Amino acid sequence: MRFKMWLTVIVFSLFTSVALAQEPVSAPPGFASWEDVLAQANGQTVNWYMYGGSDAINGFVDNFYGPLLAAEYGITLNRVPVADTVDAVNQVLSEAEAGVAESAGAVDMIWINGENFYTLRQANLLYGPWAQTIPNSILVDWENPAINLDFGRPVDGYESPWSSAQFHFIYDSARIAEEDLPRNFAELTAWIQANPGRFTYIAPGPGGYMGTRFVKQIFFEISGGHDQWLGDFNSVLYEEWAPQVWNMLNEWTPNLWRQGETYPANENELRDLFANGEVDFAFTQDISGASVYINDGRLPETARAFAFTDNMIGDFNYVAIPFNAAHKAAALVLANLILRPDLQAAHVLPENGFGLGFGIDVSRVTEEPDRLVLEAAAANLGIGAADPAELAAALVSDLAAEYQTRVEADWEANVLRQ
Repeated sequence: MRFKMWLTVIVFSLFTSVALAQEPVSAPPGFASWEDVLAQANGQTVNWYMYGGSDAINGFVDNFYGPLLAAEYGITLNRVPVADTVDAVNQVLSEAEAGVAESAGAVDMIWINGENFYTLRQANLLYGPWAQTIPNSILVDWENPAINLDFGRPVDGYESPWSSAQFHFIYDSARIAEEDLPRNFAELTAWIQANPGRFTYIAPGPGGYMGTRFVKQIFFEISGGHDQWLGDFNSVLYEEWAPQVWNMLNEWTPNLWRQGETYPANENELRDLFANGEVDFAFTQDISGASVYINDGRLPETARAFAFTDNMIGDFNYVAIPFNAAHKAAALVLANLILRPDLQAAHVLPENGFGLGFGIDVSRVTEEPDRLVLEAAAANLGIGAADPAELAAALVSDLAAEYQTRVEADWEANVLRQ
């Protein structure tokens, strides 16, 4: 399972497979056929609400998807940046409460996953099921639990994958030798004690999801493994191990950057501290590790990525369509477009700045030229990328959304305010 998911993440194809000519099993709800979708989409504007905090991802969306939608389908892309995905969710919730008609909503598509997906799914405010009816869905491995479950909850056709990511670290090889890197949280604890002021982490909470993910990984290590945490939220298991997690983090505090009086709020703030030489580690989920940031000058050429030997959370992120989207046809075309192999390839390449991994299963793209490009891809992630085998060995899935909420609230109560 780990090896297969890693292949899904790291390799890509620049060519369109003959498999793309196949038709989906059925038409999306409310449409007679895919041709009907295309006909209705022509002339529409698709309002894609998505996190706007990454200039690189914003640019990729505008420069790659926008022109293709216009030229090939007659669709105008309107990327609507939000500070946090919950803002888009709240827009849909507000419209539902106000009785906005099912064809008059402001939001056509959301970049979404985890608890935000679960919120809308619970409220029955998503259009679908549609994800397995678009043509390029045949390139998705829907049998993979990392795809058909989102934070432990069934996707059930109400969202479609876009890309993938895995937590790991960035360090500067000019400051730290590879053999001196910590490879688990016990070793990190010793490193922090030996290097006071040189480590910090992102504050768990809204906008700080990578900090939440970092803390969840501690639960896995100190409890003896990840698999026991799968499935529905287990309050007994959580309450057993949470005090030990907070104790570990509180033991770190005197030796953290600024003695834990403040924490970076997001990935960008932590990376800036690292780039300025204030701390020795940053976090990343990019398949290319530090390469994107080396390419754009934000990190030195000696920056490299690495993973612990286990418990590095990886997952997929998705797009979903609200129940009342005004331009469902255009949203379906966009969701299909982002799964196209050439565009999946483009978002993997470090020089394009997106940096996340594949959302498709590359074994479903079988033409020989594709395979040659796939082999080349693994060698073109840049000098700042982590060893693929290292990441594959460490890969674990994320958990039910309730853990997210508890970790964030309890970290604030038991660590931040201590």
